[in-house]
Amino acid sequence: MEQKHPLPPFTLETAKEKIQMAEDAWNSQDPEKVSKAYTIDSEWRNRDTFINGREQIVSFLQKKWNKELHYKLKKEYWAHTDNRIAVRFEYEYQTKKGNWFRAYGNENWEFDENGLMAKRYASINDLPIKEEDRKFK
Repeated sequence: MEQKHPLPPFTLETAKEKIQMAEDAWNSQDPEKVSKAYTIDSEWRNRDTFINGREQIVSFLQKKWNKELHYKLKKEYWAHTDNRIAVRFEYEYQTKKGNWFRAYGNENWEFDENGLMAKRYASINDLPIKEEDRKFK
């Protein structure tokens, strides 16, 4: 059986560990690696896009990182329960036209008993920024 430690129920320490692991994986910009943290049939809402399963996750992330260049993400703990974690995050990226953006958002995560994320709901807003205003370099 596939597992992704730490497993629920989460403590404050293991919730923060799970968040750091997610941040590190997303910053790798490796869609296959990222997808392994999710259940085979994981459900996502990312902005106005609904995604189901690892295959769609990989496809979504490939398109995302082809458009969002120089991507750098920071996630922060917000709250947790036994098998759920809430985070706030911000990330920066540059478009192919050279414009910079910072995206702000919140995510709600639900994990199965094997520590794989079964549900991910993300609300995200983009703010245009100047290159000199970047936080993450």
